[in-house]
Amino acid sequence: MANLNGFDASQVDPAAGFDPIPAGKYLAAITDSEMKDTKAGDGKYLQLTFTVLDGEYKNRKVWARLNLNNPKPETVKIARAELSAVCRAVGVLQPKDSVELHNIPLLITVKCKNREDTGEMTNEIKGYEPKSAAAGQPQQAPAASNTPPWRR
Repeated sequence: MANLNGFDASQVDPAAGFDPIPAGKYLAAITDSEMKDTKAGDGKYLQLTFTVLDGEYKNRKVWARLNLNNPKPETVKIARAELSAVCRAVGVLQPKDSVELHNIPLLITVKCKNREDTGEMTNEIKGYEPKSAAAGQPQQAPAASNTPPWRR
C-alpha cells in the first residue's frame, strides 16, 4: 500500500484522455531520451520523447523510436537517417549523448496511423525541420473538420 495522506482529488484536474493529436506540423522539443532493449531482445532503440511547445496541443507528448542497434542493416540505416534529420533540425551534428538534443525547439511533422498490434490510432513522427522552417507556417493542424484527422 502507498500512503496518500494529503492528496485531495477535488484540488487537481483529472487526467485527460490520450487520443492522438491531429496530423500536422508542431513546434516541439525533445524532453527525454532513453536507450531501450527491443522486444525481441536482439537490439536496442533510442526512444525520444517530444513535447509540443505551443498551440492547442501544448505539453502533449509524441514519441520516436530509432532502432540504432538491430540485426537488420536496413532498419539501422533508416534509424540513423532519422537521427541525422533530428540532429540537423536542432543544430547538433555530433552529439556524444542524446541529452545534447534536449530542449532545443524544432518543427516535427506528425501523422496518424493504426497500430499493427491493436488497431488503435496512434501518432508517428514523419519529419523533422529546424525551428526556422516554422516561419509563416501553421504550427498545428488546421481547425477541426467532420473528417477524422487520420483520414484527411
